[in-house]
Amino acid sequence: MKPLITGIHHITAIAGNPQANIDFYTGILGLRLVKKTINFDAPGVYHFYFGDELGRPGTVFTTFPFTGARKGTKGAGEVTYTAFSVPAGSLDYWGERLKKYGITVSDILTRFGDKLIRFEDHDSMGIELVANDQDDRTGWSYGQVPIEHSIKGFYGATLSLRAKDLTEKLLTEHMDYHFIGEENERFRYGTAGKPGDIVDIVIDKSGNRGMQSAGTVHHIAFRTENKASQLQVQEILMRNGYQVTEVKDRSYFTSIYFREPGGVLFEVATDEPGFAIDEDEAHLGELIKLPEWAEPNRAKLEESLASVKLNVEEYD
Repeated sequence: MKPLITGIHHITAIAGNPQANIDFYTGILGLRLVKKTINFDAPGVYHFYFGDELGRPGTVFTTFPFTGARKGTKGAGEVTYTAFSVPAGSLDYWGERLKKYGITVSDILTRFGDKLIRFEDHDSMGIELVANDQDDRTGWSYGQVPIEHSIKGFYGATLSLRAKDLTEKLLTEHMDYHFIGEENERFRYGTAGKPGDIVDIVIDKSGNRGMQSAGTVHHIAFRTENKASQLQVQEILMRNGYQVTEVKDRSYFTSIYFREPGGVLFEVATDEPGFAIDEDEAHLGELIKLPEWAEPNRAKLEESLASVKLNVEEYD
């Protein structure tokens, strides 16, 4: 039977300064800003989407930048590291590039046969770059990052939990994931087991809960094909005792939300319609796009939002 869930759709983090946020993810990491809109649940705050050329599912890292937000803390019940996929042989390039901009980078590590580096963004958000030759997606670059080293999308995400059994049951029995393997007390799961669908569970032995604020992940979204498959997922989850929201219209996809047993906020989002429904593909992310219900308040909203711009030319 065709799987209802096919990997990671997007990952959303809380950030601080909006301009610093754009500078880091477009200027330093080279992701494309594919959409500037608002947090639909907190309209006075931006919602930025960074991804590949079109913001395809599986490539989009999104942020809610709250000006002046204090730093959060990593801990149990959170996605503590977001891993991006880069071409094999690219880690030396990335290590040098990150250090050039004052970012502390780990030594090259090895995990499940792949090499990776680990670092944090300007808000202390945990990031990994995993070099591999299993990713056939095409990377994106504004030009400052050579395309042969550019980020292709997500590799996966690390969930830090106090215990894994109930979350493992959710993933493998109700979300089309399967167990791949265990290495150094890291438990790996995937749908097809390829870059873009990997979920790792690490047991947080301290048991201390993370505190959500700038530099922490708000939620992780899993991808499903369309509204029909989303309703099937919703029905399965509700039938098995999960408290699932109604379907919410996020303009570029529809969403349902629920907490997994370890406390991480999960979303299931549709692949369609995508980010080109209200902007030409060549001009994605250039304007502030609002949902229809917010348009009557555009002037007030734009006045409340900080002015931001792309500065990629400063990050050669």
